[in-house]
Amino acid sequence: MLLSEVVGSTAAIGYGLAAIGPGIGVGLVFSAYIQSTARQPESSRLTLPYVWIGFAVVEALALLGIAFGFIWAGNPVG
Repeated sequence: MLLSEVVGSTAAIGYGLAAIGPGIGVGLVFSAYIQSTARQPESSRLTLPYVWIGFAVVEALALLGIAFGFIWAGNPVG
């Protein structure tokens, strides 16, 4: 039986997996805007600022995730 060893930082793998969430979140924000605009076109100017706020919040959480990944990469637990 051949055993292999994982060498390197697992923080990169963790952030790669964690980036799926913000990607889905951005897709949901913009799909909700497109659906609301298709249903009620006159409200598009009213709801557009909320789209950008939602986008910014989702991306800020993604950036926090990568920052914590770098912070915890140098500090082993235990």
